[in-house]
Amino acid sequence: MHPTRLTATVAALALSASLATALAGPASAAPRSQPVPPGHGKSLALAAADKAAASGLDELRHGADEDLVRTSVTPWANGLYYASYERTYRGLPVVGGDAVVVSDSSGKVREVTGAPAPAIRLSTKAKVTAEAALATARKQLASVESASAPELTVLLKGGKAVLTWHTLVIGRTAKDAPSSLDTYVDARTGSVARATDKILHADGRGYHNGNVTIDTAASSMTDTSRGGFKCGGQNGSAYTGSSPWGNNGANDLVTACVDIMYAAQKEHSMLKEWFGYNGQNGQGGMVPARAGLSEVNAYYDGTKTTYGRAQTGSNQLTGIDVVAHEYGHEIFDRTPGSSGSSNENGGMNESTGDIFGALTEHYANNPNDTPDYTVGEKVNFFGDGKPIRNMYNPSLVGNDPNCYPQLTSGTEVHAAAGPQNHWFYLLAEGSNPGGGKPNSPICSGGPSSVTGIGIQKAGKIFMGALLMKTSSWNHLAARRATLTTAKNTYGSAECNAVKAAWNAIGVPAQSGETDCGGTTTPDFSLALNPSSGSVQPGASVTSTVNTSTTGGSAQTVQLSASGAPSGVTVSFSPASVTSGSSSTMTVQVAAGTANGTYPITVTGTGSATHTVTYQLSVGTTTPPTGCDNAEYTYQGSLTSGQAAAQPDGSYYYSAASGTHVGCLRGPAGTDFDLYLQKWNGSAWVDVAVGGTATADEDTSYYGTAGYYRYLVHAYSGSGAYTLGLSAP
Repeated sequence: MHPTRLTATVAALALSASLATALAGPASAAPRSQPVPPGHGKSLALAAADKAAASGLDELRHGADEDLVRTSVTPWANGLYYASYERTYRGLPVVGGDAVVVSDSSGKVREVTGAPAPAIRLSTKAKVTAEAALATARKQLASVESASAPELTVLLKGGKAVLTWHTLVIGRTAKDAPSSLDTYVDARTGSVARATDKILHADGRGYHNGNVTIDTAASSMTDTSRGGFKCGGQNGSAYTGSSPWGNNGANDLVTACVDIMYAAQKEHSMLKEWFGYNGQNGQGGMVPARAGLSEVNAYYDGTKTTYGRAQTGSNQLTGIDVVAHEYGHEIFDRTPGSSGSSNENGGMNESTGDIFGALTEHYANNPNDTPDYTVGEKVNFFGDGKPIRNMYNPSLVGNDPNCYPQLTSGTEVHAAAGPQNHWFYLLAEGSNPGGGKPNSPICSGGPSSVTGIGIQKAGKIFMGALLMKTSSWNHLAARRATLTTAKNTYGSAECNAVKAAWNAIGVPAQSGETDCGGTTTPDFSLALNPSSGSVQPGASVTSTVNTSTTGGSAQTVQLSASGAPSGVTVSFSPASVTSGSSSTMTVQVAAGTANGTYPITVTGTGSATHTVTYQLSVGTTTPPTGCDNAEYTYQGSLTSGQAAAQPDGSYYYSAASGTHVGCLRGPAGTDFDLYLQKWNGSAWVDVAVGGTATADEDTSYYGTAGYYRYLVHAYSGSGAYTLGLSAP
């Protein structure tokens, strides 16, 4: 069993509209806009934000012993202000219950985002001393460079509140890799409740930007105008000397610091001039930098950025996009919500670094590194001259996923950057930009094309969305935040471009997302759940055809299918839907139909035509047996990396407390995972997981009344499975 694999996959499985409606909290009404006296815009905006925070509605709901404390205010375009709030419980900080309120200078609340948080009820008396907790935290690393003083903190974990001691331990792992471990030690048991490594790596090649101008002190590589930003060696001290700095040598470390400072300062200036944002840390500065790491590595650890050398030793890893990528991690870390712990969040963090790398290259417009949308393209890491990531078509490097539905919680974080990188390119440049810029593919079911709005606008929309980020950040939340930012910052045209770009990578529309308005070309998207099925001759299999309105108003979509083999008929109920609605597709296989695997094309016809492919397997696999004693039995088929919710892509309700028993039997030689999840009021939470790394897994969980579902994940291997379940 692999308990961390499914985070992104779970997020990709949309909650049905009926359950979302049934469990939704009350909607908060925005205060009525009032005339704004000159000079009172900010005070009115913050008063509105604080009033919303005190209301306890929706994302801002909190218990009697809890408070929401405003931690930062960021002014934005069009008189907007982003006010971020952290939750406290009896005076202790709470990790995981943060929120952001967007308000305007007239005193109107424009948007509220928040991480889901349960009501907190626990004793704040620690049984484990701070000294013992610190010792436990330090033991997590083989060697320790520094450790912060433990702070008593309430950690929200798996829908529950845990009293912990929080400390940041910096050092190296048993494998001698650098580590910056954000550690939470349970203050009752002394065990580690959570340990998240803040180190975020990016391989790249150092190259020289030519003779450039950088800001330093007269005798030290220190930039006092940017919060004391400095660059030096591995001892942390800034290099000293005088201008001109460096000698253009590929492995001269002072020259490496010239490259680092040039890129970091260009990124700092870009943030200020293009977005009106005050440096990588939001307060005018950035963490210091160190050159000369004797490893093929570059990373940000929350306190500094560090740069090593190329694999061949030919140069230092200090290219513009590499340096800007690492400081992009600081931007992600220092905006509300900080850095999360899931692979999906980590992939979006890596993508953020890539996006700021591309933005900085375009802003600098240095002839030695012409602007592009590849990452580390100057790095000859494997001797083939290829980049380490590609933003316009991520699949061209390592077959990284282009599309959001391709993500699973097992997707490695650098590969998981693919979908958001792809989205950003489509938003900035479009699917067919011309002018020598590469075309970008559109994922199944997306719009026929996407028109870009330019990298500067795309970057400002992305930066504004990061200011709405919370600790539960994922692609679905990013879609809502970027739409809100685009509408508030620019208007309908840019908002609709953002929507088209998300649709083009398969991120579905979200309940309550901004209505872009304006005149748009009517369009829709098409998707199947599941997109494949296995059936024996003489039987049938079903799939849900989901549609969404992606442009203009809702329209009628006529459904049809083609490519079915002899003996197979495909029907839809209903045969036409209004975009935004769903239809059930039934694939009936007659007795005597030849065994085989057949692609069936499902077509939606309205103002435009879109197609998706359903993969039908006839008689080629037989669902395994072994769950005969279960109260209910369900069967399905998955390809490697896919996941499916059961029963029948949905959930069930248990009206009484009792034991839930799950039985999964997958194809021989594969690794299928089984998760039992419970709805906590805002998200599906794992409550039981199987215990093996094989095709067969069982779960048993005693739970209270509520909504439940099973998630079957094909971690490796493909084929038919049988799920048996028994419920109270």
